[in-house]
Amino acid sequence: MSDSILSVKDMEKTYVGGVHAVRGVSFEVHEGQSLAIIGSSGSGKSTVLRCINRLIEPTKGVVLLKGEQINTPAADINDVRSRIGMVFQSFELFAHLRVLDNVTLGLRHVRRMGKEEATEVARKVLERVDMLDRVDAYPGNLSGGQKQRVAIARALAMKPEVMLFDEPTSALDPELIGSVLETIRGLAEEGMTMVVVTHEIGFARDVADRVLYMDQGLVAEEGPSSIIDNPKTDRMKEFLSSIND
Repeated sequence: MSDSILSVKDMEKTYVGGVHAVRGVSFEVHEGQSLAIIGSSGSGKSTVLRCINRLIEPTKGVVLLKGEQINTPAADINDVRSRIGMVFQSFELFAHLRVLDNVTLGLRHVRRMGKEEATEVARKVLERVDMLDRVDAYPGNLSGGQKQRVAIARALAMKPEVMLFDEPTSALDPELIGSVLETIRGLAEEGMTMVVVTHEIGFARDVADRVLYMDQGLVAEEGPSSIIDNPKTDRMKEFLSSIND
């Protein structure tokens, strides 16, 4: 097994008011691995991702990217976010920009690419997610599934070392979920290193190399994706039963 690309050690997050959202979470993700994080709403899943990408700062703990601690004041936050791509529940596209411009924005302003080079990169990643035919469309003219695929393309364009997905299908109508999951599945098959917070249990079972189950801010169970069919803890059994009901 190769060295870990992403390592989280003893992460804790306490919000103002004393809400202890994350309690001593530790895990590693190796190159080419897909880790699915599952659990009930409020279990701390999204907080973990946001701490990794430094959208919020953990109260305690260490986040390492290829052995380098990235949750320190000395770490360049823009560099961190270019190395760790993140796809949100709500797309976060700029409504006043065309699809192509949404994807090239980070390339031009963070990577400092020229317009021609950025456009070439953007067109390649949009083709990769089957959105090349909508380069001139505005987000308001796209379906939810199309918006999410553009958001994935925007993250991929930065050539991240790790991709984080925060419930990427939760804002989609049921008929649109499949296309987004298929895009993420394709990335996993290509060897993209990723962490996916998801409530799509079938997807986690079929695509993830490992599954981490969180409960009340803790890692309650972790193992290969087969633990979904053979959970050891009663809490995970109850959670999976509630999903299937």
